[in-house]
Amino acid sequence: MSRLHAYLTFNGNCREAMTFYHSCFGGKIQFQTIGDSPLGNKLDPEMRQYILQASISTDHFTLMGTDMVGENDLMQGNAISIWVECKSKNELYTYYQKLAEKGEARQPVEQTFSGALLGGLTDQFEKHWLFHWRA
Repeated sequence: MSRLHAYLTFNGNCREAMTFYHSCFGGKIQFQTIGDSPLGNKLDPEMRQYILQASISTDHFTLMGTDMVGENDLMQGNAISIWVECKSKNELYTYYQKLAEKGEARQPVEQTFSGALLGGLTDQFEKHWLFHWRA
């Protein structure tokens, strides 16, 4: 069965962001720096510290990230949000509150017309999140 993963791009702060997300969601976290790659020893020491790939794996999802920005640099936008389908009301509020720290709670958690709870925010790393729970 195929699985969908969110893959986030950062501009030098991938380790900080992924460590923060790990503190919110738990799971297993892994980092691979550019220095860990076959070409790592040919790069300057500052460049070696950048994250080539990071991942957080939980029982329910995988969140991935990198510091590797394309030639046009990183451009933040609102075209993509990370949808978190929560398994309980408590889980929704816990995740929402943790990710809203130093961020902006753009859409408070509210009950929708269908009876579900839905809330949205932009975190401190300018990533957009949506949280959903249906009883």
